[in-house]
Amino acid sequence: MIEIKVPELAESITEGTIAEWTVKTGDAIEKGETIAELETDKVNVEIKSDFSGVIQELLAEPGDNVVVGQVIAKLGEEGASAASDAAPKEEAPKAEEAPKTEPAKEATPAAEEKKVSKSRTVASPAARKKARELGIDLDEVSFRDPMGRVRVEDVEAHNQTKNAPKAAENPAALPSKPAAAAPVQDDARVERIKMSRRRQTIAKRLVEAQHTAAMLTTFNEVDMTAVMDVRNRRKDAFFKKNGVKLGFMSFFTKAVIGALKSFPLLNAEIQGDEILLKKFYDIGVAVSTEEGLVVPVVRDADKLSFAGIEKEIGDLGKKARDNSLGLKDLQGGTFTITNGGIFGSLYSTPILNTPQVGILGMHTIQRRPVVVDDNDTVEVRPMMYIALSYDHRIVDGKDAVQFLVRVKQLLEDPEDLLLEG
Repeated sequence: MIEIKVPELAESITEGTIAEWTVKTGDAIEKGETIAELETDKVNVEIKSDFSGVIQELLAEPGDNVVVGQVIAKLGEEGASAASDAAPKEEAPKAEEAPKTEPAKEATPAAEEKKVSKSRTVASPAARKKARELGIDLDEVSFRDPMGRVRVEDVEAHNQTKNAPKAAENPAALPSKPAAAAPVQDDARVERIKMSRRRQTIAKRLVEAQHTAAMLTTFNEVDMTAVMDVRNRRKDAFFKKNGVKLGFMSFFTKAVIGALKSFPLLNAEIQGDEILLKKFYDIGVAVSTEEGLVVPVVRDADKLSFAGIEKEIGDLGKKARDNSLGLKDLQGGTFTITNGGIFGSLYSTPILNTPQVGILGMHTIQRRPVVVDDNDTVEVRPMMYIALSYDHRIVDGKDAVQFLVRVKQLLEDPEDLLLEG
């Protein structure tokens, strides 16, 4: 019998949740074939079999938490029957072997079920947990699985059957007034949804960021006229040459890198009582997915052209939405950019992506009247509020404000931005 275990994932990931099985008991599989999808704190990982054979037993249910090295399935040699590992069947006693003092009784199907259960109770982890919560002996639970496996629904059915006679024998336990039905109505109006592992991790890290960092946010606004003019004039030629659209993210990424070079403490992190200055620019770009926010990283963004940045962001965004990001796509990162403007956000305070000490928030572009020269001329311009959240433990307010001013200057003068890039 071959045991299939949860493989080593990454240095910082030691457990996960079974998202789904792609095989079932009795399936013949080949070496390298995916048998399950594991949801971790960061990405979903496919678990592959290192051997060929027949699935004899699945030892975890979808939704169960498992750790690295845990046995989650058993594999038999090809041609072996999945039933061979099921509970051994006891031979019915022969008539002449039956005790003479007591006539032999005919075994009922329920009795046969219980007999198999007594000889060897096989239950899913979720069923065992449910049985513990309800105080039920698994040996007493009848099952419907032909392989003799007790599942959650079997435990619940047993619990209902066990409690029904008690309620009938004790009229005082039954509701005597219509008002007792109120909780049932309330339950029908509420849906209980288990948080995914990724959502739990997001929640934990966001709270952790606010508890561990001295986080402050400073704001400014950018006149997007020059950037929008460049995009409008160059977008067709840019797309024809590079096969990718010229978006705002490449401008902001270049502007952030230029500002980080002037204010390096925003491209650092705290390790104990030391400051780790990073002399490379791996820029995280927040991407919203159905399962929550993820931050894939554009590596060495300072060495990429505008087209290179747009292509990389586009590829990472697609992988995020397809749930196909790898761990290497998410690890590291020296600074993060998040764009709430695509959802219409006008103003917000982004939360740090720890252990990073800075994050830039972009917002929606809104046409507003602004004073544009020394003669107090007022024009309607496309304006965007930008926000910088930073860790005040190593970044002073003066540097944070000047960093944001530098980002503003680079965006309002694209020629200067190109020189910085």
